[in-house]
Amino acid sequence: MPRNPFEFENLPPTTPAAPLRLVVADDNPVVRAGLTALLSGREDITVVAEAANGREACEAALQHRPDVVLLDVRMPDVDGISALPYLVRLAPVMMLTYSHEPEIIQEAVRLGAGGYLVHGEFGVEQLVRAVRDIGEGRPHFTPTAAGALLAQLRSHATAHTASGLPNVSPTISSQNLSQLQSGVGQSLRSRFQLSTREAEIMDLIASGMNNQQIAATCFISEKTVKNHINRIFAKLHSTSRSQAAAKWLGVA
Repeated sequence: MPRNPFEFENLPPTTPAAPLRLVVADDNPVVRAGLTALLSGREDITVVAEAANGREACEAALQHRPDVVLLDVRMPDVDGISALPYLVRLAPVMMLTYSHEPEIIQEAVRLGAGGYLVHGEFGVEQLVRAVRDIGEGRPHFTPTAAGALLAQLRSHATAHTASGLPNVSPTISSQNLSQLQSGVGQSLRSRFQLSTREAEIMDLIASGMNNQQIAATCFISEKTVKNHINRIFAKLHSTSRSQAAAKWLGVA
C-alpha cells in the first residue's frame, strides 16, 4: 500500500518555549503589582519575584536567575543605578522608571542596562515587546531615553571635532559628561536664541516625541507645548518638526 505523503511518523511532539522569567523591582507597590499582573498575563512571560529596592532585586536575581530584570531608578536603601553593575552580571536589565534626566539615562546605559523605558511614553504592547527584545539581546528605548543617548553622541562628536579639545572617552564620567552637555546645550540655545524650556522641548522633538508625550515629560499642557513649538519654529525659521530637528541636530 503506498505511503500517504502527508503522514508523519515518529516525530517528537513540539515543546513550547519556556516563558521569559522576570524580576520586577520598584519601590511603589501599586506599580509593582500592576506590572506583575500585566506581564504575567502573557503566555510567554512570568514574574518570578518582586523587589522593593536594589538590594532585594540583587537577592531575587541571585535566587531565581531570571531572563530579564525590570529595574526602577529611585528606590530606598539601594537605588537602581547602584544595583545595576551587580544585576547585569546576573541577567539583562531594562530600566523602567519615571526618571528621565539625561545624565541618569546615559549612566544607566554606561553601566550595562540593555534598555530604558520612561513611564508615560509607552503602551502595554510596547512594554511587552520591550521585555521580549531585552530577553533576546535587542536594546529598547523610549523617546526620552533615545534622545538622551543621541545628545551624548552629539556632544562626543562636538568634542572630537572642536579645535584644541582632547578626545572624549565613551566611558566619560557622568559628572564630566553633564558639564560637556551643558556647554553644548548653551551653545545651541545661544545660536538659535531659544530659552531653556524651548531647548528642552526641541530636544524632545528631535528624539521623536509627539506633543502628548512632551507634555507628560515636561508636566505642562499640550496647549503650552504647541505655543512653545510655534515660537521654536519661528526662531529656527522652520515650518515642520523634521525641518526644525534637522537644523537643531546640525544636519540641515
